[in-house]
Amino acid sequence: MPVSLVILAAGQGTRMNSDLPKVLHHVAGSPLLHHAMQAGRALDPERVVVVTGHGADAVTRATLAYDEDALTVVQAEQNGTAHAVAQAAPLLADASGDVIVLYGDTPLVRAETLEAMQAARARHAVVVLGFHAADPGRYGRLVAEGESLLKIVEYKDASDEERAITLCNSGVICADAKLMFDLVGQVGNANAAGEYYLTDLPELARARGLSAGVVICDEAETLGVNTRAQLADAERAFQIRARAEALENGVTLTAPETVFFALDTVVGRDATIGPNVIFGPGVTVESGAEIKAFCHLEGCHVSRGATVGPFARLRPGAELAEDVHVGNFVEIKNAILDEGVKVGHLTYIGDADIGEHTNIGAGTVTCNYDGVMKHRTRIGKNAFIGSDTMLVAPVTVGDHAMTASGSVITEDVPAEALAIGRARQLTKPGLATKLFARLRAIKAAKAKG
Repeated sequence: MPVSLVILAAGQGTRMNSDLPKVLHHVAGSPLLHHAMQAGRALDPERVVVVTGHGADAVTRATLAYDEDALTVVQAEQNGTAHAVAQAAPLLADASGDVIVLYGDTPLVRAETLEAMQAARARHAVVVLGFHAADPGRYGRLVAEGESLLKIVEYKDASDEERAITLCNSGVICADAKLMFDLVGQVGNANAAGEYYLTDLPELARARGLSAGVVICDEAETLGVNTRAQLADAERAFQIRARAEALENGVTLTAPETVFFALDTVVGRDATIGPNVIFGPGVTVESGAEIKAFCHLEGCHVSRGATVGPFARLRPGAELAEDVHVGNFVEIKNAILDEGVKVGHLTYIGDADIGEHTNIGAGTVTCNYDGVMKHRTRIGKNAFIGSDTMLVAPVTVGDHAMTASGSVITEDVPAEALAIGRARQLTKPGLATKLFARLRAIKAAKAKG
Protein backbone atom coordinates (compact mmCIF):
# COMPACT_ATOMS: atom_id res chain seq x y z
CA MET A 1 0.00 0.00 0.00
CA PRO A 2 1.37 3.49 -0.81
CA VAL A 3 2.48 5.55 2.17
CA SER A 4 3.48 9.14 2.87
CA LEU A 5 5.36 10.45 5.89
CA VAL A 6 4.69 13.47 8.04
CA ILE A 7 7.65 14.22 10.31
CA LEU A 8 7.07 16.72 13.10
CA ALA A 9 10.16 18.89 13.59
CA ALA A 10 8.88 22.25 14.79
CA GLY A 11 9.89 22.17 18.45
CA GLN A 12 12.43 24.55 19.92
CA GLY A 13 13.91 22.16 22.45
CA THR A 14 14.45 24.71 25.20
CA ARG A 15 15.87 22.09 27.56
CA MET A 16 18.74 21.49 25.12
CA ASN A 17 20.00 24.97 26.11
CA SER A 18 21.11 25.56 22.52
CA ASP A 19 20.69 27.97 19.62
CA LEU A 20 20.46 24.95 17.30
CA PRO A 21 16.98 23.56 16.57
CA LYS A 22 16.51 20.38 18.55
CA VAL A 23 16.11 18.08 15.54
CA LEU A 24 19.48 19.22 14.16
CA HIS A 25 21.51 17.93 17.08
CA HIS A 26 23.54 14.92 16.02
CA VAL A 27 23.45 11.24 16.86
CA ALA A 28 25.86 8.95 15.00
CA GLY A 29 27.15 11.84 12.92
CA SER A 30 23.76 12.90 11.53
CA PRO A 31 20.92 15.18 12.67
CA LEU A 32 18.16 13.53 14.67
CA LEU A 33 15.84 14.46 11.80
CA HIS A 34 17.80 12.30 9.36
CA HIS A 35 17.32 9.26 11.59
CA ALA A 36 13.55 9.63 11.38
CA MET A 37 13.75 10.16 7.63
CA GLN A 38 15.91 7.06 7.18
CA ALA A 39 13.53 4.86 9.15
CA GLY A 40 10.67 6.01 6.93
CA ARG A 41 12.70 5.63 3.75
CA ALA A 42 12.50 1.83 4.06
CA LEU A 43 8.78 2.12 3.27
CA ASP A 44 9.57 3.80 -0.07
CA PRO A 45 7.23 6.72 0.69
CA GLU A 46 5.47 8.57 -2.10
CA ARG A 47 5.91 11.86 -0.28
CA VAL A 48 7.75 13.11 2.78
CA VAL A 49 6.55 16.26 4.52
CA VAL A 50 8.59 17.78 7.35
CA VAL A 51 6.71 20.23 9.56
CA THR A 52 9.14 22.93 10.68
CA GLY A 53 8.87 25.76 13.18
CA HIS A 54 11.77 27.03 15.26
CA GLY A 55 14.81 27.41 13.01
CA ALA A 56 12.66 26.61 9.99
CA ASP A 57 15.28 27.66 7.42
CA ALA A 58 17.99 25.49 8.96
CA VAL A 59 15.63 22.53 9.34
CA THR A 60 14.54 22.92 5.71
CA ARG A 61 18.17 22.89 4.54
CA ALA A 62 18.83 19.74 6.55
CA THR A 63 15.69 18.12 5.16
CA LEU A 64 16.67 18.78 1.54
CA ALA A 65 20.26 17.72 2.19
CA TYR A 66 18.94 14.25 3.01
CA ASP A 67 16.11 14.11 0.47
CA GLU A 68 15.92 16.78 -2.22
CA ASP A 69 12.36 15.70 -3.05
CA ALA A 70 11.05 16.14 0.48
CA LEU A 71 8.52 18.89 1.21
CA THR A 72 8.48 21.27 4.16
CA VAL A 73 5.80 23.41 5.74
CA VAL A 74 6.02 25.85 8.64
CA GLN A 75 3.93 25.53 11.80
CA ALA A 76 4.04 29.18 12.84
CA GLU A 77 2.47 28.53 16.26
CA GLN A 78 2.96 25.29 18.16
CA ASN A 79 -0.56 24.34 19.26
CA GLY A 80 -0.13 20.60 19.60
CA THR A 81 0.58 17.55 17.49
CA ALA A 82 -2.75 17.49 15.67
CA HIS A 83 -2.30 21.14 14.78
CA ALA A 84 1.16 20.30 13.42
CA VAL A 85 -0.16 17.46 11.26
CA ALA A 86 -2.92 19.71 9.95
CA GLN A 87 -0.25 21.99 8.44
CA ALA A 88 0.78 19.12 6.14
CA ALA A 89 -2.76 18.51 4.86
CA PRO A 90 -2.55 20.82 1.81
CA LEU A 91 0.64 19.09 0.64
CA LEU A 92 -0.99 15.65 0.92
CA ALA A 93 -4.50 16.50 -0.26
CA ASP A 94 -4.24 14.10 -3.21
CA ALA A 95 -2.08 11.49 -1.47
CA SER A 96 -3.13 7.87 -1.84
CA GLY A 97 -2.69 5.16 0.77
CA ASP A 98 -1.56 5.75 4.33
CA VAL A 99 0.12 8.52 6.26
CA ILE A 100 2.53 7.73 9.09
CA VAL A 101 3.34 10.51 11.55
CA LEU A 102 6.92 10.43 12.91
CA TYR A 103 8.91 12.75 15.15
CA GLY A 104 12.17 14.45 14.26
CA ASP A 105 13.45 14.12 17.83
CA THR A 106 12.82 10.37 18.13
CA PRO A 107 15.74 8.79 16.27
CA LEU A 108 15.57 5.10 17.17
CA VAL A 109 12.28 3.87 15.70
CA ARG A 110 13.07 0.89 13.46
CA ALA A 111 11.96 0.53 9.86
CA GLU A 112 10.68 -2.95 10.78
CA THR A 113 8.40 -1.39 13.38
CA LEU A 114 6.91 0.97 10.81
CA GLU A 115 6.37 -1.96 8.47
CA ALA A 116 4.52 -3.78 11.27
CA MET A 117 2.29 -0.74 11.72
CA GLN A 118 1.47 -0.71 8.03
CA ALA A 119 0.68 -4.42 8.16
CA ALA A 120 -1.68 -3.81 11.10
CA ARG A 121 -3.61 -1.35 8.96
CA ALA A 122 -5.22 -4.36 7.29
CA ARG A 123 -7.04 -4.92 10.59
CA HIS A 124 -7.50 -1.38 11.93
CA ALA A 125 -8.37 2.03 10.48
CA VAL A 126 -5.97 3.76 12.88
CA VAL A 127 -2.80 2.17 14.25
CA VAL A 128 -0.78 3.63 17.14
CA LEU A 129 2.73 2.62 18.21
CA GLY A 130 2.93 1.80 21.91
CA PHE A 131 5.49 0.46 24.38
CA HIS A 132 5.56 -0.90 27.90
CA ALA A 133 7.50 1.58 30.03
CA ALA A 134 9.60 0.54 33.00
CA ASP A 135 8.75 3.94 34.46
CA PRO A 136 5.63 5.30 32.73
CA GLY A 137 6.08 8.74 34.27
CA ARG A 138 4.19 11.41 32.37
CA TYR A 139 3.71 9.47 29.14
CA GLY A 140 0.23 9.28 27.64
CA ARG A 141 -1.42 5.93 28.44
CA LEU A 142 -2.95 3.51 25.93
CA VAL A 143 -6.22 2.03 27.14
CA ALA A 144 -6.44 -1.22 25.19
CA GLU A 145 -8.07 -4.63 25.06
CA GLY A 146 -5.59 -6.93 23.39
CA GLU A 147 -4.57 -5.36 20.08
CA SER A 148 -7.65 -3.14 20.05
CA LEU A 149 -7.08 0.40 21.25
CA LEU A 150 -9.96 2.04 23.08
CA LYS A 151 -8.43 5.46 23.67
CA ILE A 152 -5.28 7.41 24.50
CA VAL A 153 -5.25 9.46 27.68
CA GLU A 154 -2.71 12.22 28.27
CA TYR A 155 -1.10 11.98 31.70
CA LYS A 156 -2.48 15.39 32.69
CA ASP A 157 -6.00 14.18 31.97
CA ALA A 158 -5.66 10.60 33.25
CA SER A 159 -7.35 9.14 36.30
CA ASP A 160 -5.35 7.30 38.96
CA GLU A 161 -6.49 4.00 37.46
CA GLU A 162 -5.37 5.07 33.99
CA ARG A 163 -2.03 6.31 35.31
CA ALA A 164 -1.40 2.80 36.64
CA ILE A 165 -1.31 1.49 33.04
CA THR A 166 2.23 0.77 31.77
CA LEU A 167 1.35 0.67 28.06
CA CYS A 168 2.37 4.09 26.82
CA ASN A 169 1.98 6.20 23.70
CA SER A 170 4.99 6.81 21.46
CA GLY A 171 3.11 9.39 19.38
CA VAL A 172 3.73 7.52 16.13
CA ILE A 173 0.42 6.93 14.35
CA CYS A 174 -0.73 5.52 11.00
CA ALA A 175 -4.02 5.85 9.11
CA ASP A 176 -5.43 6.28 5.63
CA ALA A 177 -4.45 9.73 4.41
CA LYS A 178 -7.97 11.03 3.87
CA LEU A 179 -9.16 9.62 7.18
CA MET A 180 -6.13 11.01 9.00
CA PHE A 181 -6.77 14.60 7.92
CA ASP A 182 -10.52 14.26 8.32
CA LEU A 183 -10.08 13.15 11.93
CA VAL A 184 -7.43 15.81 12.58
CA GLY A 185 -9.96 18.41 11.49
CA GLN A 186 -12.31 17.20 14.22
CA VAL A 187 -9.80 17.34 17.08
CA GLY A 188 -10.69 19.82 19.80
CA ASN A 189 -8.60 21.40 22.54
CA ALA A 190 -10.77 20.78 25.59
CA ASN A 191 -7.92 19.42 27.69
CA ALA A 192 -5.62 20.55 30.49
CA ALA A 193 -3.08 22.09 28.08
CA GLY A 194 -5.58 23.64 25.66
CA GLU A 195 -3.80 21.99 22.72
CA TYR A 196 -4.89 19.89 19.73
CA TYR A 197 -3.66 16.34 20.28
CA LEU A 198 -3.23 13.49 17.80
CA THR A 199 -4.09 11.26 20.74
CA ASP A 200 -7.76 12.03 20.11
CA LEU A 201 -7.74 10.18 16.79
CA PRO A 202 -8.39 6.60 18.00
CA GLU A 203 -11.43 7.68 20.00
CA LEU A 204 -12.75 9.79 17.11
CA ALA A 205 -12.30 6.80 14.77
CA ARG A 206 -14.14 4.48 17.14
CA ALA A 207 -17.00 6.98 17.37
CA ARG A 208 -17.44 6.38 13.62
CA GLY A 209 -17.54 2.64 14.10
CA LEU A 210 -13.94 2.22 12.91
CA SER A 211 -11.33 0.08 14.60
CA ALA A 212 -8.18 1.39 16.28
CA GLY A 213 -5.23 -0.86 17.06
CA VAL A 214 -1.85 -0.79 18.75
CA VAL A 215 1.51 -2.22 17.69
CA ILE A 216 3.96 -2.65 20.56
CA CYS A 217 7.70 -2.03 20.18
CA ASP A 218 10.64 -2.08 22.57
CA GLU A 219 10.79 0.96 24.84
CA ALA A 220 14.29 1.81 23.57
CA GLU A 221 12.91 2.62 20.11
CA THR A 222 10.72 5.38 21.47
CA LEU A 223 13.41 7.41 23.20
CA GLY A 224 12.72 11.08 22.55
CA VAL A 225 15.50 13.63 22.83
CA ASN A 226 14.71 16.71 24.89
CA THR A 227 17.93 17.21 26.85
CA ARG A 228 21.67 16.78 26.34
CA ALA A 229 21.54 13.75 28.64
CA GLN A 230 18.89 12.15 26.44
CA LEU A 231 21.00 12.98 23.38
CA ALA A 232 23.85 11.02 24.97
CA ASP A 233 21.42 8.19 25.79
CA ALA A 234 20.31 8.11 22.14
CA GLU A 235 23.92 7.97 20.95
CA ARG A 236 24.64 5.11 23.32
CA ALA A 237 21.54 3.20 22.25
CA PHE A 238 22.30 3.72 18.55
CA GLN A 239 25.86 2.43 18.94
CA ILE A 240 24.79 -0.65 20.88
CA ARG A 241 22.30 -1.47 18.12
CA ALA A 242 24.77 -0.75 15.29
CA ARG A 243 27.48 -2.94 16.86
CA ALA A 244 25.06 -5.81 17.36
CA GLU A 245 23.88 -5.58 13.76
CA ALA A 246 27.47 -5.51 12.47
CA LEU A 247 28.36 -8.63 14.42
CA GLU A 248 25.17 -10.36 13.27
CA ASN A 249 26.05 -9.50 9.66
CA GLY A 250 29.45 -11.18 9.83
CA VAL A 251 31.72 -8.26 10.72
CA THR A 252 34.51 -8.89 13.22
CA LEU A 253 34.72 -6.23 15.93
CA THR A 254 37.65 -7.03 18.19
CA ALA A 255 36.49 -4.56 20.86
CA PRO A 256 32.88 -3.71 19.96
CA GLU A 257 32.31 -1.24 22.77
CA THR A 258 35.08 1.03 21.41
CA VAL A 259 33.83 1.22 17.79
CA PHE A 260 31.54 4.09 16.81
CA PHE A 261 29.39 3.93 13.68
CA ALA A 262 27.63 6.68 11.73
CA LEU A 263 24.02 6.50 10.61
CA ASP A 264 24.99 5.44 7.07
CA THR A 265 28.08 3.30 7.72
CA VAL A 266 28.26 0.21 5.50
CA VAL A 267 30.65 -2.61 6.42
CA GLY A 268 30.77 -5.86 4.47
CA ARG A 269 30.91 -9.36 5.94
CA ASP A 270 34.31 -10.72 6.92
CA ALA A 271 35.67 -7.22 7.34
CA THR A 272 37.63 -6.70 10.56
CA ILE A 273 37.38 -3.55 12.65
CA GLY A 274 39.95 -3.05 15.38
CA PRO A 275 39.61 -1.18 18.66
CA ASN A 276 38.85 2.53 18.91
CA VAL A 277 37.77 3.06 15.31
CA ILE A 278 35.44 5.97 14.55
CA PHE A 279 33.28 6.12 11.43
CA GLY A 280 32.05 9.51 10.30
CA PRO A 281 29.30 9.87 7.69
CA GLY A 282 29.64 8.39 4.23
CA VAL A 283 31.91 5.37 4.78
CA THR A 284 31.79 2.05 2.95
CA VAL A 285 34.15 -0.77 3.88
CA GLU A 286 33.96 -3.80 1.59
CA SER A 287 34.11 -7.45 2.60
CA GLY A 288 37.49 -8.69 3.70
CA ALA A 289 39.00 -5.27 4.39
CA GLU A 290 40.65 -4.52 7.72
CA ILE A 291 40.55 -1.28 9.69
CA LYS A 292 43.11 -1.43 12.47
CA ALA A 293 43.07 0.33 15.82
CA PHE A 294 42.61 4.07 16.36
CA CYS A 295 41.54 5.02 12.83
CA HIS A 296 39.10 7.77 11.86
CA LEU A 297 37.20 7.41 8.57
CA GLU A 298 34.80 9.81 6.90
CA GLY A 299 33.39 10.08 3.37
CA CYS A 300 35.59 7.30 2.00
CA HIS A 301 35.50 3.90 0.32
CA VAL A 302 37.74 0.98 1.29
CA SER A 303 37.76 -1.96 -1.11
CA ARG A 304 38.11 -5.68 -0.55
CA GLY A 305 41.43 -6.79 0.88
CA ALA A 306 42.63 -3.30 1.78
CA THR A 307 44.19 -2.60 5.19
CA VAL A 308 44.07 0.73 7.00
CA GLY A 309 45.97 1.76 10.11
CA PRO A 310 46.65 1.70 12.91
CA PHE A 311 46.34 5.44 13.60
CA ALA A 312 45.30 6.39 10.07
CA ARG A 313 42.80 8.99 8.90
CA LEU A 314 40.73 8.71 5.75
CA ARG A 315 39.00 11.97 4.86
CA PRO A 316 36.22 12.69 2.33
CA GLY A 317 37.02 11.60 -1.20
CA ALA A 318 39.52 8.90 -0.21
CA GLU A 319 39.06 5.90 -2.53
CA LEU A 320 41.12 2.80 -1.76
CA ALA A 321 41.10 0.01 -4.35
CA GLU A 322 41.63 -3.67 -3.61
CA ASP A 323 44.69 -4.67 -1.58
CA VAL A 324 45.77 -1.10 -0.86
CA HIS A 325 47.77 -0.69 2.34
CA VAL A 326 47.53 2.55 4.33
CA GLY A 327 49.68 2.41 7.44
CA ASN A 328 50.15 4.26 10.69
CA PHE A 329 49.92 8.05 10.86
CA VAL A 330 48.86 8.37 7.24
CA GLU A 331 46.18 10.80 6.10
CA ILE A 332 44.37 10.42 2.76
CA LYS A 333 42.03 13.11 1.41
CA ASN A 334 40.27 13.38 -1.98
CA ALA A 335 42.65 10.85 -3.47
CA ILE A 336 42.31 7.66 -5.52
CA LEU A 337 44.71 4.85 -4.69
CA ASP A 338 44.67 2.09 -7.28
CA GLU A 339 45.10 -1.62 -6.60
CA GLY A 340 48.07 -2.65 -4.47
CA VAL A 341 49.30 0.86 -3.59
CA LYS A 342 51.31 1.00 -0.36
CA VAL A 343 51.47 4.10 1.83
CA GLY A 344 53.16 2.74 4.91
CA HIS A 345 53.56 5.54 7.40
CA LEU A 346 53.85 9.22 8.28
CA THR A 347 52.46 10.54 5.01
CA TYR A 348 49.86 12.98 3.70
CA ILE A 349 48.23 12.22 0.34
CA GLY A 350 45.71 14.88 -0.68
CA ASP A 351 44.13 15.62 -4.07
CA ALA A 352 46.02 12.84 -5.81
CA ASP A 353 45.73 9.90 -8.19
CA ILE A 354 48.16 7.05 -7.52
CA GLY A 355 48.60 4.17 -9.96
CA GLU A 356 48.57 0.50 -9.10
CA HIS A 357 51.38 -1.07 -7.08
CA THR A 358 53.12 2.22 -6.45
CA ASN A 359 55.02 2.55 -3.15
CA ILE A 360 54.94 5.82 -1.21
CA GLY A 361 57.83 6.26 1.23
CA ALA A 362 57.59 7.59 4.78
CA GLY A 363 57.18 11.32 5.25
CA THR A 364 55.89 11.98 1.73
CA VAL A 365 53.60 14.99 1.30
CA THR A 366 51.56 16.01 -1.72
CA CYS A 367 51.76 19.79 -1.38
CA ASN A 368 48.31 20.44 -2.80
CA TYR A 369 47.43 23.96 -1.64
CA ASP A 370 49.00 27.21 -2.79
CA GLY A 371 47.10 29.36 -0.32
CA VAL A 372 44.24 30.01 -2.75
CA MET A 373 43.59 26.90 -4.85
CA LYS A 374 44.02 23.15 -4.55
CA HIS A 375 46.12 21.31 -7.14
CA ARG A 376 46.36 17.62 -8.02
CA THR A 377 49.29 15.23 -7.95
CA ARG A 378 49.32 12.30 -10.39
CA ILE A 379 51.60 9.32 -9.90
CA GLY A 380 51.70 6.43 -12.36
CA LYS A 381 51.80 2.70 -11.71
CA ASN A 382 54.75 0.82 -10.22
CA ALA A 383 56.43 4.07 -9.21
CA PHE A 384 58.61 4.47 -6.12
CA ILE A 385 58.40 7.67 -4.12
CA GLY A 386 61.37 7.96 -1.79
CA SER A 387 60.95 8.88 1.86
CA ASP A 388 60.50 12.56 2.70
CA THR A 389 59.56 13.54 -0.85
CA MET A 390 57.63 16.80 -1.23
CA LEU A 391 55.48 16.68 -4.37
CA VAL A 392 54.56 20.28 -5.19
CA ALA A 393 51.32 20.09 -7.15
CA PRO A 394 50.35 20.28 -9.88
CA VAL A 395 52.89 17.64 -10.77
CA THR A 396 52.96 14.24 -12.49
CA VAL A 397 55.26 11.29 -11.85
CA GLY A 398 55.23 8.70 -14.64
CA ASP A 399 54.96 4.91 -14.60
CA HIS A 400 57.97 3.06 -13.13
CA ALA A 401 59.57 6.38 -12.13
CA MET A 402 61.39 7.07 -8.89
CA THR A 403 62.10 10.04 -6.64
CA ALA A 404 65.15 10.19 -4.41
CA SER A 405 64.61 10.48 -0.68
CA GLY A 406 64.46 14.04 0.60
CA SER A 407 63.53 15.48 -2.79
CA VAL A 408 61.31 18.45 -3.51
CA ILE A 409 59.66 17.65 -6.83
CA THR A 410 58.39 20.74 -8.66
CA GLU A 411 58.51 19.47 -12.25
CA ASP A 412 56.94 16.46 -13.97
CA VAL A 413 58.97 13.24 -13.83
CA PRO A 414 58.86 11.14 -17.04
CA ALA A 415 58.17 7.42 -16.97
CA GLU A 416 61.10 5.28 -15.78
CA ALA A 417 63.12 8.36 -14.76
CA LEU A 418 64.80 9.07 -11.42
CA ALA A 419 64.20 12.59 -10.06
CA ILE A 420 66.53 14.13 -7.50
CA GLY A 421 65.43 17.49 -6.13
CA ARG A 422 67.73 18.30 -3.21
CA ALA A 423 70.73 20.50 -2.54
CA ARG A 424 74.22 18.99 -2.75
CA GLN A 425 75.56 18.01 0.67
CA LEU A 426 78.55 19.97 1.96
CA THR A 427 80.71 18.50 4.77
CA LYS A 428 82.92 20.80 6.91
CA PRO A 429 85.43 18.73 8.94
CA GLY A 430 85.69 19.79 12.61
CA LEU A 431 83.10 22.55 12.28
CA ALA A 432 80.54 20.84 14.53
CA THR A 433 82.92 20.88 17.53
CA LYS A 434 83.72 24.57 17.02
CA LEU A 435 80.07 25.49 16.56
CA PHE A 436 78.96 23.64 19.72
CA ALA A 437 81.72 25.32 21.75
CA ARG A 438 80.62 28.73 20.54
CA LEU A 439 76.94 28.07 21.31
CA ARG A 440 77.76 26.78 24.82
CA ALA A 441 79.79 29.91 25.50
CA ILE A 442 76.91 32.13 24.43
CA LYS A 443 74.51 30.15 26.66
CA ALA A 444 76.86 30.40 29.64
CA ALA A 445 77.22 34.17 29.16
CA LYS A 446 73.46 34.59 29.12
CA ALA A 447 73.13 32.52 32.31
CA LYS A 448 75.62 34.79 34.16
CA GLY A 449 73.90 37.94 32.90
